[in-house]
Amino acid sequence: MTKAKKAEIIDTLSSEFDSVSAVIICDYKGLGVSDLEELRDMARSSDTKVQVVKNSLATIALNRANMSGVDLKDMNIFIWSDDVISASKVAVDFAKQNDKLSIRAGYLDKESADSAKIEAFAKLPGRDELLGMLAATWMAPLTNFTIGLDALRKKREEEA
Repeated sequence: MTKAKKAEIIDTLSSEFDSVSAVIICDYKGLGVSDLEELRDMARSSDTKVQVVKNSLATIALNRANMSGVDLKDMNIFIWSDDVISASKVAVDFAKQNDKLSIRAGYLDKESADSAKIEAFAKLPGRDELLGMLAATWMAPLTNFTIGLDALRKKREEEA
């Protein structure tokens, strides 16, 4: 790989890492091509990106994005997204399906995070689920009011 290509990869990754909320680093040793494609498909469906990057290039990109403190060694795959919960869910769900992928560490909102913290974020409801819960909460008083009016109407019809 030429120096120009390496510089291009570093620039692209550092701008990507700087603009996202979550970067998760996983060990993928032993995963086959079909497994990696399955991981990429899962990530694509939740607007999450997945890429294998050389550790030296990734370290430089992470440092440029003000994310330091994680020692990169062995084989790593990077999962990143604007949404902390969706990136965490992709990594944790795939790690549950395939024991060859293990979560090493990551950065959630520019802060270093271990695998336990990433797994905790994966258990939280996603953005769409939270919006649904909020809408249900807002609609509850109106729903209860209409149920009460319907009960009052039925009672009046029975009296008449």
